[in-house]
Amino acid sequence: MPEGATTSTAHGAAPAALPGPKGRRIAAEYLKRILTARVYDVARETALDPARTLSRRIGNHVLLKREDQQPVFSFKLRGAYNKMSRLAPEALARGVICASAGNHAQGVALAARRLSAKAVIVMPVTTPRLKIDAVQALGGEVILHGDSYTDAFGRALELQREQGLTFVHPFDDPDVIAGQGTIAMEILRQHQGPLDAVFVAIGGGGLAAGVAAYVKAVRPEVRVIGVQTVDSDAMRQSVARGRRVMLADVGLFSDGTAVKQVGAETFRVVRELVDDYVLVDTDAVCAAIKDMFQDTRTVLEPAGALPVAAIKQYVERHRVRGQTFVAITCGANMNFDRLRFVAERAEFGERREALFAVTIPEERGSFRRFCELVGPRSVTEFNYRISDERVAHVFVGLSIARRDEAERIGRHFVRHGFATVNLTDDELAKEHVRHMVGGRSELAREERLFRFQFPERPGALMRFLAAMHPGWNISLFHYRNQGADFGRILVGLQVPRGDERAFEEFLRTLAYPCVEETANPVYSLFLR
Repeated sequence: MPEGATTSTAHGAAPAALPGPKGRRIAAEYLKRILTARVYDVARETALDPARTLSRRIGNHVLLKREDQQPVFSFKLRGAYNKMSRLAPEALARGVICASAGNHAQGVALAARRLSAKAVIVMPVTTPRLKIDAVQALGGEVILHGDSYTDAFGRALELQREQGLTFVHPFDDPDVIAGQGTIAMEILRQHQGPLDAVFVAIGGGGLAAGVAAYVKAVRPEVRVIGVQTVDSDAMRQSVARGRRVMLADVGLFSDGTAVKQVGAETFRVVRELVDDYVLVDTDAVCAAIKDMFQDTRTVLEPAGALPVAAIKQYVERHRVRGQTFVAITCGANMNFDRLRFVAERAEFGERREALFAVTIPEERGSFRRFCELVGPRSVTEFNYRISDERVAHVFVGLSIARRDEAERIGRHFVRHGFATVNLTDDELAKEHVRHMVGGRSELAREERLFRFQFPERPGALMRFLAAMHPGWNISLFHYRNQGADFGRILVGLQVPRGDERAFEEFLRTLAYPCVEETANPVYSLFLR
């Protein structure tokens, strides 16, 4: 941290640390570089938009620096073009090469097309297809290698030596850092009023270094907060240890910040000029992506949402109100296939969904008693498969309004005789088990299988369950709220032979569309 930095307290954030002599020299050194950076041949000055919905909810003024609106949907073209525009003509003629998780690659490819140069891009095999296609569309030659940026970087250096290309580093280069620093120049010009902190995602550190250098040179009282994921925090660990560390592994959800080791130059700058660090987890990032969609109707990539997630966490931890924060939304190159995962996990990031494993006696009336305990709460998930003659294990998801509500609901179930395990923070339950409740059962004799649709409104699912005749045993139940106007339920029922007529009448009078699936081959193969 900068000289004089203090540790944040539980009841308020520490004031910004003014840079020491070394920090002031670094900031002054980069100020001229940033002011003279060449970026606007390809980049545009992006908007600084208010996040009105989020601001109201957290009681602070949040501004979004919309780098997701650049031509390549990321800030990276700034640094890439500033570097490449300064190369000698003979270097450009030989071509350039870079390693990138995707966004820097697009910046280099666009800059190369503008400067009529060849561009070879080495990307990790984990790079979303969207980013690979975008690079190729810009004329870049893509080579996939390794699982992380660091792996791709090593291969790019080998190819550089073999082919005589010029390496364009995604972050550890003064010209690249200066190009990214033009974002801070725009922020301070666009917002000249009170500003408490700028939150910036950190992968290798180029963006944070450039932003911090300009902010501390021009408005040193403004805090610069670096944001990393809990499983890719190479910069925070390096600053804490006073030397660059190499992580053995990095989390890949936020692929834009999945860097095992930060740059030497970015480390030199960041450790002197960045005031503090916030670590966020995957669920918090997913919740931030949802927040930004609600405010802007834009889907950010995970790295672009890191600063938003950090602001929410910072406000909750330090209990601040009425402050002004800027989040640099640095990218929107989201792979469409990830959206389902984001939607699932966003509710957990906001603690808007709680998961429970509830044990219910396999006896008449117990299921109805449990439904009455759930009451009017909105059910997000309900999974059950008959497996024991004495007890039933039900997987239940419920909407909650506060983070502490899950524990209170669990205690409520226990007090009324239903053994309950709170699974809200259980990774196995969230990732896998919720999708695996079911299978064959020897107890599911004479079972009939039905699909129902019902209007998706609070209480509708519980009313459906309560309408079932107590003599009709539910042997399978699967429901998941998908955010649509109607819900879908799969139900296995064991109806006594003497009740067939009553059951058929029940199906006719029920207002919900229904399809019997007992003859479906999928049912025979996996459930029957």
